[in-house]
Amino acid sequence: MFLAMLQVAIGGAVGSVLRFLTVSTVGAPWATFIVNVLGSAVMGALFILLNSRMQYAPLLMTGVLGGFTTFSAFSLDTLKLWQSGEIVQAALYAAASVVLSLLAVALGAALAQRGLA
Repeated sequence: MFLAMLQVAIGGAVGSVLRFLTVSTVGAPWATFIVNVLGSAVMGALFILLNSRMQYAPLLMTGVLGGFTTFSAFSLDTLKLWQSGEIVQAALYAAASVVLSLLAVALGAALAQRGLA
């Protein structure tokens, strides 16, 4: 259990730094959008690729991707858009984030599955 928690902590630090760099470079809210879609694609791929090597899941899936993906930040960005009166942009941002993240996780899984066949 200690090793798994250490993996989550290290991975979380790495993922959080990667998210910070992305937001610093691209800017919110679109950096959050990119992080969520990209993180979902990687999550789908890792779900398939780590199937028989789950000892890496705490580091990569829970840690790195948990620190990197930002649905809490997504929610805050949406709220800020809404509160600033940008209702249509808030709705489009929320809908696009959810739909594209779902498509990305499916695509990541499909691409990883084909690579294993």
